Amino acid sequence: MSETNTQTSEETNAASDEALQVLLIEDNPGDARLIQEMLHETEELAKRVRPGEVSGRTPDISCETRLEEALETLADEHIDIVLLDLNLPDSEGLSTLETVHEASETPIVVLTGVSDQQIGVKAIQRGAQDFLVKDEVTSELLIRTIHHAIERARQQRDRRQQREQLEALNRLNRIGHDITHAVITTETRAELEQQVCDRLAESDAYRFAWIGEVNPGSDRVSPTAAAGVEDGYLDEIEVTVDENKKSGQGPAGTAIRTEQVQVMNDARTDPKFEPWRNQAHARGYLSTAAVPIVYEDLVYGVLCIYSSSSRAFREPETAVLVRIGDVIAHAITAIERRDALVSDAVVELEFRVEALVEPLVELSVSEDCTITLEQLVSGDEALLAYGSARDVSQETFIDAVERTDGISDIRILTRRRDEFEFELVAPTAVSLFETIATHGGRVAEATIDDGEFRFIVELPRGRDTRQMIELIKDRRDDVTYLAQRTVERSQRGDTHSVSVLEDELTEKQRAALETAYFGGYFDWPRESTGEEIADRLGIAPATFNQHLRTAERKFFESVFGE
Repeated sequence: MSETNTQTSEETNAASDEALQVLLIEDNPGDARLIQEMLHETEELAKRVRPGEVSGRTPDISCETRLEEALETLADEHIDIVLLDLNLPDSEGLSTLETVHEASETPIVVLTGVSDQQIGVKAIQRGAQDFLVKDEVTSELLIRTIHHAIERARQQRDRRQQREQLEALNRLNRIGHDITHAVITTETRAELEQQVCDRLAESDAYRFAWIGEVNPGSDRVSPTAAAGVEDGYLDEIEVTVDENKKSGQGPAGTAIRTEQVQVMNDARTDPKFEPWRNQAHARGYLSTAAVPIVYEDLVYGVLCIYSSSSRAFREPETAVLVRIGDVIAHAITAIERRDALVSDAVVELEFRVEALVEPLVELSVSEDCTITLEQLVSGDEALLAYGSARDVSQETFIDAVERTDGISDIRILTRRRDEFEFELVAPTAVSLFETIATHGGRVAEATIDDGEFRFIVELPRGRDTRQMIELIKDRRDDVTYLAQRTVERSQRGDTHSVSVLEDELTEKQRAALETAYFGGYFDWPRESTGEEIADRLGIAPATFNQHLRTAERKFFESVFGE
């Protein structure tokens, strides 16, 4: 019996979804029965209201005798039209109409007595679509009146939505213009982001706005600026860009990951973005837009905007938001490039790697020594590493190197009392080195000390540090990101010399010059001959000599040319 009742209920609900839904609010049993009979006798109403969608269906009619029960039905069910008697046991006169009209946007046709035509006219002025005198109602008149009421209400709703959408679009365009002006006048990225959030929150259409960026070395999105009615929302939510985590499937994380605007139209019903919609709805945010801030291959973060209205971000508004996101991204790029020119700063990313050159890592513990790799030079077939070892004997060091996978050769270059310099050849490290170099980075330094192997990657300021971190982690799963810092080039040496090396020399010329310098070619007596350097680079001695002479000429021209 239970299964039968459940199936019948589901079939009834499915049928109700297809048929026209009429709510009759009438306490007179005779009048209610007459209206129901008129509607049940015809399929014409459904054909007029929904041509082509409904065939052979008469309307579904719900009948309520009291205003209280009628309001509950309106709140719980989809209703296409309300037929309303103004005089009910718990409400009388035009106040009945006003109560129903305020509770729902459903079109209303008022039912009046013979002597109440003036009331009917006033009812239209108060929000009813039409009125009918009960004693004059015929089936054809009832169907025509309901059809016209539904159509007029639809047209009014469409016009209102178009007007609201145009107002929203104009408002958003004004905001976009103000943000563009802020781009011109702001000096720092932090100031720009705060002004963007402030301008959006100033608008009555938006309750809250914030900008977030992905933390270097993690997938977590952290706020950098916010404005509006926040109520602890950012403290409660967790946002990441990992699509495999629940925290990465929200609007902000998805926008950053896909580089596409993400919209939640209604926090009350949209199941797409759990659990953010529940927390947003609790604060009165009914719709949300997450706008990625992207310039070329640089993902700066995401702009999130919240409105107290549902469907506040339709397609035209979304197009404007895309332009705003582009403006912000271009502005951030310009600010960072300007700062890079003025401050000549670079970004350093520090990493720890677990399972690389393990005998040397163990040596740093057993001998309490420090091994520093100060320069890495990429040859055609191998990576040349130049560095120094302190507080360890050469024999012990060479023995550890020979037991280390990935190092094919070693030469001791210079010797001092407690320190010596060396050259290592490491073919297996080339892939990681090339990955870093290809994406604009440089391994500035690597240190083996106290049982840890750490290395520092240097990037021009403004590059996407998160992308570099992810690339390195993809190459080696035993790498741990440790820290990020900004360093002025003036702290690292002469900026003019660095500029010559980076801008004037080809990769092969720079490799020849660096290998010659760190390999002791310029020392006296020489630690390496031209033939040894050429062999390390995998080129002929004549080719090495050509690269070296060209690099020397360019370098000296930069120094003495003017």
